[in-house]
Amino acid sequence: MNNNLKYKRILLKLSGESLAGENEFGINPTILSFFANEIKKVHQLGVQIGIVIGGGNIYRGLNAEGQGIDRVTGDQMGMLATMINSLALQNTLENHGMYTRLMTAINMSAIAEPYIRRRAIRHLEKGRIVIFGAGTGHPYFSTDTAASLRAVEIQADAILKGTRVDGVYDSDPEKNPQANMFDEITYIDVLQKDLRVMDLTAISLCKENNLPIIVFNMDKPDNLLKVVTGKNIGTSVKNSTEIKK
Repeated sequence: MNNNLKYKRILLKLSGESLAGENEFGINPTILSFFANEIKKVHQLGVQIGIVIGGGNIYRGLNAEGQGIDRVTGDQMGMLATMINSLALQNTLENHGMYTRLMTAINMSAIAEPYIRRRAIRHLEKGRIVIFGAGTGHPYFSTDTAASLRAVEIQADAILKGTRVDGVYDSDPEKNPQANMFDEITYIDVLQKDLRVMDLTAISLCKENNLPIIVFNMDKPDNLLKVVTGKNIGTSVKNSTEIKK
């Protein structure tokens, strides 16, 4: 284990939409390969890595009702979408020379292990990258909430949320070029300002367990490496007692 690491066990949260690249849907193999290379850089340092990836590039449960599908069924379809992305990511990581385990919150034993907390931690200790698929296994909970839950359960040092913007802004930087980015911000401010870093349940779970969230641009080479080695990248979301005066 590299002593220069700020975070030695992380939960990396990736959006499903990021896998589509410039397309509206589907999986872009170039993006997958780029993510695998970025993950490999930190894996080689001895960082223990858990990953949760969304399914929005394939199906979003929140869109279900507009299509005449009830919310529970829509969310279940979304869970299956996360498994498709997880399998694609697992395959790409292994093609780049990393050992992985895919664990699922719903029963599909032919393609993934059932999620068992102690087994997941053991995999991490053995240097395997663990991908957590199918969200929490329950409807009405997002993959953001799944990421927070798994991070707490595996005792991760932080959630690293990879996005396509540089951090948390006071307004949408893709629509407002004058938007200001925060270097640090509290969970309470995120909720009060409705900044939509993660959903309410996910933020509350992190706050209660004092689990920092680092929001950063995953599309920039070496950014993930910079975060785990303590460089000032992205926005840190934490309790007020942890904010630098």
